[in-house]
Amino acid sequence: MLKRALLAPRNALGALALVLLLTVAGLALHVATASGDTVFSWKRPDNLGVKDGRLAPPKPTPNCVSSQAEPADAEHFIAPILFKGDAPAAMAAVRAAVGSMRGATVIRQEGGYLYAEYRTKIMRYVDDVEFLFDGKAGVIQVRSASRLGRRDFGVNRARVESLRARIEGRSRT
Repeated sequence: MLKRALLAPRNALGALALVLLLTVAGLALHVATASGDTVFSWKRPDNLGVKDGRLAPPKPTPNCVSSQAEPADAEHFIAPILFKGDAPAAMAAVRAAVGSMRGATVIRQEGGYLYAEYRTKIMRYVDDVEFLFDGKAGVIQVRSASRLGRRDFGVNRARVESLRARIEGRSRT
């Protein structure tokens, strides 16, 4: 009787571990065999692009940064990327910087505008990143936003800073 009472919690724990293992294995199999937009990507936002010379405003959630947000909005504001040159040179620098980063795909490029998606390797989450060259100001406006969730743990801000270093480094040469 005592032996049976001691084994019952171990059996329940073993069953729970097996269910958890099978769940993780099923999710891993799904992620490994899924392609394109089938895992955690949802649909592309319909507010992307340039409207009245501006990128879309930042989302109200903290997982978005924009150089066109109000500077007083410390959660969303990030400085634009400095660039000396014309629109074709700016977009070539942006395209090269985007292409040098893992998980990036350029979706659209028109004139002084470029839109790219960044997809995480394991869970396939998608972030939307847009660039707009402003020749008069000598900057590239940028917006980076997660499609899903509320927090990004600074991923969008870090990505823009990495892109800034790559682009500004090119414009100085």
